[in-house]
Amino acid sequence: MTETRPDPVDALRAEVAALSAADLHVLRGRWRKLFRKPAPEHLSRGLLARILAYRLQADALGDLSREQVRQLDAIARGLRPRRLGPSAPVPSVSQPRGLKLGAVLVREHEGRLHQVTVVAEGFVWEGRSYRSLSEVARAITGTTWSGPRFFGLTHAPSTRAEVA
Repeated sequence: MTETRPDPVDALRAEVAALSAADLHVLRGRWRKLFRKPAPEHLSRGLLARILAYRLQADALGDLSREQVRQLDAIARGLRPRRLGPSAPVPSVSQPRGLKLGAVLVREHEGRLHQVTVVAEGFVWEGRSYRSLSEVARAITGTTWSGPRFFGLTHAPSTRAEVA
């Protein structure tokens, strides 16, 4: 009689699925085991689970190449990677979808009204240009914010049940 071995991909799939159901204590223990150091305190349960899942998959199936990491970094900074040809355009990350050129976003913060204009290069606030709404929100508040959330362009998930 031959013994059948479990498929490694199925085992990985089960391990990743278990992470999504694990509590924070279990995830922190898994982090210590995998990375050989304590998990950063500021990471949420969801983010810990995602990072662990990525690391497990990368270890089992292979990680990104150095060139791929460089290309992703360039895209994140809004630059065009050298090796991407004309058939692979770099997506714009500066303007959230639905904002038209010339639109004015208004937000009151600490008793002061702030107006931001959408321009082709990004955004203008108080005569200065910014590449992203998050940069504008940081300039206004002095802290790190999601720009779209700060200006009310995203909605928090509703906790109310919808009535049909």
